[in-house]
Amino acid sequence: MAESTPSWTDDTSGRERVRHVAETLTEPTPVGEIAERAEVSRATAADELQGLASDDWVTETTVDGTQAYDLNPVRLLFDEVTDLIDDHSREELEQRLAELKTEQEEVAAEYDATSLAAFREQLATEELSAAELRERRNVIETWEAINTEIGLVKHALQLYDDVVELASPQTDSSSTLA
Repeated sequence: MAESTPSWTDDTSGRERVRHVAETLTEPTPVGEIAERAEVSRATAADELQGLASDDWVTETTVDGTQAYDLNPVRLLFDEVTDLIDDHSREELEQRLAELKTEQEEVAAEYDATSLAAFREQLATEELSAAELRERRNVIETWEAINTEIGLVKHALQLYDDVVELASPQTDSSSTLA
């Protein structure tokens, strides 16, 4: 007799499953769809999502007139910046910024474009084959990812001293940022 694999519903509460589904959202998603993915009732999902919204983890919106939720982009930004600071020294972040700028400059030089906007303009002005267009779409995605990471690393460097100071156990939490 074959043993069945335990389901995630055996190991996690409904509220935990809603939180897990919410953490994986990539776009505004209706409550009913979140409930279905989490294998909970709509009421359970709605209640947990309202709690997550009050804690600023998700934002409430509507999709086609239906109540929906999405990850809070501000919270995501701060979490990513904080993670960078927690995982890397200032010197490592400075080195990473230099590496990303080099990568950005190499892409720009390879495609003779001064910026991502200029590179995109080439799509409209140059005669390109379908294969060249696909390749350039991939380059655009890469360039956008580099730009995003540069922005995150710059934010981390700007906030580095403040976050390290506030995270230090010796620091009075009512300190210098007031």
